[in-house]
Amino acid sequence: MKKLIQLLMKKLTDINFLSRLIILAIIVIIILSMLTGCAFDSDATVASYNVSKEADQFRVKRRIVFVNLRSDTYLFSITGNCSVETDNTDNQLEVICKVGEDKYQKHFLYLSNETTYTIEQLEYTETSKYDYEIIFKPKSIIPIEIKTE
Repeated sequence: MKKLIQLLMKKLTDINFLSRLIILAIIVIIILSMLTGCAFDSDATVASYNVSKEADQFRVKRRIVFVNLRSDTYLFSITGNCSVETDNTDNQLEVICKVGEDKYQKHFLYLSNETTYTIEQLEYTETSKYDYEIIFKPKSIIPIEIKTE
């Protein structure tokens, strides 16, 4: 054991050995950081994250539609550049919409067993690679327009 310690002490004074050891440590750190980052995330996971971040910055136009499940009736919709968060503690949806330059409105929508909602992205963003279609057909959708000014 004493010889091993002496050999190690001798190696640590060698400049070439130290530089190789430092380079090896840097390579190990880079590899570990790549493995713990988003190296294993799918394209869909990355796109979903990016679209959500864009929506939180009010850069994505959305339509939020609430439907009564018992009566199958459309209750209302909100359309605009909106950020949406689900508050599970209070059982509500919190919607913040940008309505002007540095002007915002916040809406609280209560969630129950008899209501549901959909959120549609109405415009494409740079993060989307493919397109798709959602068809929403409740029997009694009557467009109601409420504008804020």
